Amino acid sequence: MRKFLLVISFFAGTLWAGNTQEEVVSSIFSNALNSHVAYENLRVLCETAGERISGSPAAAAAVEFTRQIMDNMNLDSVYLQEMTVPNWKRGEPETARILSSRFGNRDINIIALGLSVGTGEQGITAGVIEVGGLDELEKIGSEAIEGKIIFFNRPVDQSHYNTFEAYSGAVDQRFRGPALAADYGAAAAVVRSVTTANHDHPHTGVTRFREDGRNIPALAISPVGADLLSKWLKADPGLKLFLRNTSHRLPDVTSFNVIGEIRGSEYPDQIITVGGHLDSWDNSPGAHDDGAGCMQSIDVLRIFNELGIRPKRTVRAVMFMDEEISQSGGRKYAAEAGRKNEQHYFAIESDRGAFTPRGFSIDGSDEQLAAIQSLGHFFEPYGIHEIFSGGSGVDISFLRTYYDMALAGLVTDSQRYFDIHHAATDTFDQVNRREMQLGSAAMAALIYLLDHLDILEQ
Repeated sequence: MRKFLLVISFFAGTLWAGNTQEEVVSSIFSNALNSHVAYENLRVLCETAGERISGSPAAAAAVEFTRQIMDNMNLDSVYLQEMTVPNWKRGEPETARILSSRFGNRDINIIALGLSVGTGEQGITAGVIEVGGLDELEKIGSEAIEGKIIFFNRPVDQSHYNTFEAYSGAVDQRFRGPALAADYGAAAAVVRSVTTANHDHPHTGVTRFREDGRNIPALAISPVGADLLSKWLKADPGLKLFLRNTSHRLPDVTSFNVIGEIRGSEYPDQIITVGGHLDSWDNSPGAHDDGAGCMQSIDVLRIFNELGIRPKRTVRAVMFMDEEISQSGGRKYAAEAGRKNEQHYFAIESDRGAFTPRGFSIDGSDEQLAAIQSLGHFFEPYGIHEIFSGGSGVDISFLRTYYDMALAGLVTDSQRYFDIHHAATDTFDQVNRREMQLGSAAMAALIYLLDHLDILEQ
């Protein structure tokens, strides 16, 4: 049966020899837009595996689910790539309460940041110092900060059209702020959620403490809660904040990347990677971040198989594990590629949500960027106009340690992404099937063109 399928695939692939590249690209988009497969796979992932933080039983279930999907696709190979991942646990639901002699007490919504330690069973109560940036800590000094809760309250800059730029301008206080606050003797750190939305959902995300430094509880507060706390602080500087969380870290555990391949017909040792990260935060099923990116990557292989496009190079879909905390999956994938002396030609990642695709960001040489930009006219009929130099994706970025290759990120319309990013609202009902399928088609078309035309400088 397998040999029969290969013969059919090869024969179908030869049919494309008489078609123009524009016709093949058109067929890719048509196939994707008429398919519900990836969308339904995403629904099952979100409803059954759910919140898939690395090291959890849900993450293990997601590994098995995606392995089974690709096992049933008649691919040339499907396998797991083993690694060790962090095993951080949120613990009990977090509690926060403003205690004000002027306004009374008010509960606010918070969530522990990834890798945060806990407050202890009794929680902590302390005064609050609000800051708008990391540099303010030095001006305030350790004497004033000692024993206080530092409240980082710099919002994202809404004036940016590209919300990733807005996010980048505020995320330092989540990523590095708690560690700096700990250096100055703070009892805890509370960070305004890094989001473009103004709602009452806190957004989590990882924070980093130095191995030789002091760890303190680090929590994100919802935008509504942050505004309230700031307002009350101005009128009642002596108010206190009660915090309780039981987050903790257990010994690392074993997990896996999930990999499926279509073997190349002419250059099987040259590899094109397409991927997304399989883990999510533990407060949502991560439909956009990044369940959709995983299902889009698998969908590239489905599109090739259904259309009978046999690539010249091996096309490999990778479901990376542990992007959110320590990028164990991306590091392992690149290290194994280097160890095996594999030849990697191109890689693309989908990790900007399943919104309408706008283009591709390219990490590579000027020549590689120009080569990919030369393909722009193939994508214009589908509303995809942007091919620019920029970051590609966290997981595939580690390949640049070993290879002087072009990397790409699928760029989507960014206006809604940070409304739901790392929040409980990143659910399946927020995903539009057509937008998601356009992303699958965009990546499949780019891979087809680069593979077919042999235009990338190595």
